[in-house]
Amino acid sequence: MNTTLKLTTAAAALIFALPTFADDKYEHFKGEPSKTLEQAVANFSEYNNRLERVLAGELTPETMNEVHQLTYTLENALGKLDSELADIAERLEKVHKASEHADPGTVKKQGMVYLDKSQTIVK
Repeated sequence: MNTTLKLTTAAAALIFALPTFADDKYEHFKGEPSKTLEQAVANFSEYNNRLERVLAGELTPETMNEVHQLTYTLENALGKLDSELADIAERLEKVHKASEHADPGTVKKQGMVYLDKSQTIVK
């Protein structure tokens, strides 16, 4: 690597790091919110695609910053998906137990909620 390229790379890295040196409090990106299951699925899909495109190229200081920013939205989406999947699993367990006890009301009610939520993920 020639000296000019090394200096340019170091300067670019410092530009991204300067805000953290200027203030003791490091401000993180918030990322896009995932308030609903639908929003989490959409963000997860879109931001995975964005990350894939970035990773296909050279990982420069600029693209490393882009990856850093993308991960916040992906983490938000995964957090929501995690809680929603736990709820979906609980609904399915209610359907399972109600089917063992021949409780058609619970099977129908919880089964419909289960299907509605699970179909959001598999669309």
